Amino acid sequence: MTANLELSPIGNCQVSALVDEEGGFVWGCVPRVDGDPVFCSLLNGDARDRGIWRFELERQVRASQRYERNTAILVTRLEAEDGSAVEISDFAPRYEGSGRMYRPVAYSRIVRPVAGAPRLKVVLKPMRSYGEELAATTNGTNHVRYLVGPQALRLSTDAPVGYILEERFYRVESDQHFFLGPDEPFVGNIRSEVRRMEANTAKYWQHWVRGLHIPLEWQEEVIRAAIALKLCQHEETGAIVAALTTSIPEAPGSQRNWDYRYCWIRDSYYTVQALNRLGALDVLEKYLAYLRNIVDQARGGQIQPLYSVMGAQELHEFEAGNLAGYRGMGPVRVGNAAYKQVQYDCYGQIVMPTAQAFFDHRLLRMADETDFAHLEEVGEAAWLKHDKPDAGLWEFRTRQEVHTYSAVMCWAACDRLANVAAQLGKGDRVMFWKQRADTIRQTIEANAWKEDGEHYGASFENGYLDASLLQMIELRYLKPTDERFRKTFAAIERDLRRGDHMLRYAAEDDFGAPETAFNVCTFWLIEALALVERKGEAREIFCAMLSHTTRSGLLSEDLDYDTGELWGNFPQTYSLVGIINCAGLLSKPWSEVR
Repeated sequence: MTANLELSPIGNCQVSALVDEEGGFVWGCVPRVDGDPVFCSLLNGDARDRGIWRFELERQVRASQRYERNTAILVTRLEAEDGSAVEISDFAPRYEGSGRMYRPVAYSRIVRPVAGAPRLKVVLKPMRSYGEELAATTNGTNHVRYLVGPQALRLSTDAPVGYILEERFYRVESDQHFFLGPDEPFVGNIRSEVRRMEANTAKYWQHWVRGLHIPLEWQEEVIRAAIALKLCQHEETGAIVAALTTSIPEAPGSQRNWDYRYCWIRDSYYTVQALNRLGALDVLEKYLAYLRNIVDQARGGQIQPLYSVMGAQELHEFEAGNLAGYRGMGPVRVGNAAYKQVQYDCYGQIVMPTAQAFFDHRLLRMADETDFAHLEEVGEAAWLKHDKPDAGLWEFRTRQEVHTYSAVMCWAACDRLANVAAQLGKGDRVMFWKQRADTIRQTIEANAWKEDGEHYGASFENGYLDASLLQMIELRYLKPTDERFRKTFAAIERDLRRGDHMLRYAAEDDFGAPETAFNVCTFWLIEALALVERKGEAREIFCAMLSHTTRSGLLSEDLDYDTGELWGNFPQTYSLVGIINCAGLLSKPWSEVR
């Protein structure tokens, strides 16, 4: 079967896996999201029988999938031509116990025969060192050890171990339980313990979803997006990764293959903003702790655009030569050289989510004057850099300009610091930051507005357009009624819109002209349409975008606007943020059903 992005994530905010349409684990890293992909068949080219964990039903004719309602527990049903069938429940355990959150480096699977006399084969072939070799195995009576690295993974099961090792078909006459986790003896009866884990994990997710403030319309779509965003957080530190994968090309054969398993300050800002609108304060609180560590680590110096989930600064980029890539379209990159870039929008994206902590009394830890002092250091950097060239939010690797989006984000940093100062009763600092915000605004207006084209340019130096200019209203820099915004929006539609989709920019970059639409930019288009009183058109395009989601309700980074095929890393937090934000903006109010 050709690799595709019809994938469904499971996870517990420590590890995750992407499951294909027939219940195969095709991507999953240990001991965390940026670790070694023990399941890597998604990027193994034609060798898709390596780096896989699947159950093969003899004479299978169809497969179907669903999530247990309001959970991250995936159920795959496999049916054979004789009518026999099994259901496979997949999850990573997550629930509270002994005063802490239990989220082990582990995957649980339960196979239940639901019709006839199904015959099944277990294919479990984890790899090590980014596809260099299959993991060696040792085994006991009820377990198999897989030497995936310095530490092994242990499969504990009540299924016949000999059949698993020899990959033989056998009749499944009762439920079978699989726990792939730490290399230590499994404590307790595996049947009862894995079922208890399943029930507790379901309860956790259902209670988490129950606390969300969701719109009346598109509830299932918003819930799916919210759960997937939650799975993109590494809970130990609070970091949020841009996606769970690396090196899914942005377009066929484009070489635009990047590792997104890291925490971009920009992407994380948008993620916590969207989840905060749903009331998911747990994600915000943990991320704010991560940000405080990043700011402390910088000691008033340069903030990088991205860090590892543990806060590591150096993310050296190299190619994993043993993996052929998605559909053979390498390279597979590990690490991301963008950490060396300067991207000055990050200062605003640190200040804005942190500012909420000075106002929101629901938080367990509200920010105080010490936090404000640290945040002013970030604002000082924004002030110093607002008119300096950077790589921009699209991370150009071979050129720098003074990007309008970065300048507006620096303005937002100073503007929000004035708001925080007012909350703290610091009148002198209110005036200080307001004056700086006003000065940055004057600089933007003098340099970014292009009189010849009657629109804002993507940079001070050039008049080309990019979709990030639509964020000027989201950031409260402009109002939707502002004439300059209206003219800029018209120019963006003219140059960047492709039917119901939006390019991030049309100008050639380091790899040539973009070939696919950037999904979050399409959602920015939808938001802008709604705010300029074209709500009917916005709803139509939003529904069209939802028609492109996977069966799991998710989106990747990019979309071929001619064929509708998804490209780019998956699931992409930017794109899921777009689903949540647009659903909230466009939905009918709850008052209509009360």
